[in-house]
Amino acid sequence: MRIAIITPTFPSYAGGIGKVAAFNARELKKLGHQVTVFTPDYEPVKEEFTDLEIKRIKPLFKYGNAAFIPALGKMLKGFDIIHLHYPFFGAAEIIWLHNSKFKIQNSKLILHYHMDVVGRGWLKLIFKFHNQFILPKIVKAADKIIFTSLDYSKNSNLAKWLKNQPSKFVAIPNGVDSQNFLPQLKSQTLLEKYQINPSDKIILFVGGLDQAHYFKGIEYLLQAVSRLRQTAYFWKLIIVGEGDLKNYYSDYANQLGLDNEVIFSGYAPDEDLPNYYNLADVCVLPSIDKSEAFGLALIEAMACGKPVVATDLAGVRSVVEDGVNGLLAQPKNAADLAAKINYLLINPEIAQEFGHNGRKKVEEEYEWGRIGRKLDELYKSL
Repeated sequence: MRIAIITPTFPSYAGGIGKVAAFNARELKKLGHQVTVFTPDYEPVKEEFTDLEIKRIKPLFKYGNAAFIPALGKMLKGFDIIHLHYPFFGAAEIIWLHNSKFKIQNSKLILHYHMDVVGRGWLKLIFKFHNQFILPKIVKAADKIIFTSLDYSKNSNLAKWLKNQPSKFVAIPNGVDSQNFLPQLKSQTLLEKYQINPSDKIILFVGGLDQAHYFKGIEYLLQAVSRLRQTAYFWKLIIVGEGDLKNYYSDYANQLGLDNEVIFSGYAPDEDLPNYYNLADVCVLPSIDKSEAFGLALIEAMACGKPVVATDLAGVRSVVEDGVNGLLAQPKNAADLAAKINYLLINPEIAQEFGHNGRKKVEEEYEWGRIGRKLDELYKSL
């Protein structure tokens, strides 16, 4: 089949949607499909997925990860499957407007619904308008809608459609390459680079640090670790990621007196990430609202045999089984987050057990090959 994958971001941008789109494309190509990725052309990038056909389209205008690309419509002629990773403002509307033409060509439209858009400030009003007037049209046009978990779908903005048309929805989680992300010894190179004592406890966060990822809850993570200064052990927090909020978070860490305890490493490509995860004693995802629907960093950490702490959000709690492979904390509750992190740092045997259970879950549910086969079956069913 000829498959068009449309995504708002793509590596080397550090975001879950783009990474999922890339690995989906790679697995589908392995299964014999002809796959083309369409994504905005924001700036010169070093392509990390050189084995894929990637068409970067210059947007007419853009804001954050939204990009108005009217040229996309005519570029999708002749494809059997149109696989749209959502939210993608500026492309979703174009695809909806051209949907009648797609139907004539017998194309099938897949809406890969990664998350609700919440936003803050004036963006919150725009997103509310979109959710009320535009999103229903896109949902109606879709032949199938993918969620990363049933839990999230039941708590999302599409819950009423799920109830009325359950056969239109399917749960396919995100995945991880467990042959690349696997338990290893701590990288001596990274220990030396950041002047970390091998006996220090390492807390790790991996994620975007830009406005589009405001919901990651870095402020609460910094507040949480500031509560660990009175503990008997020495620790470091490593924040892996890049974005326009990085300086803000760095300044905030300094205001909390964490100059020597928090390390901002910057962006790390996929091949380097396992070394960072394997430095960690615990990996944390402190997201604050339902803009977080899964947490790709969680399963990458679990694949490396690491215990995780995440916030108790729909979708995220389908990945983190509280008391089995990690712990769940209340969103926006720095004290609770600190307590859960501290518990795992002072109980290494339990942390090790959680890490073992997490690795097992990855092998059973989250292999990219398994995800690719599920997509293949979905396409063929249409």
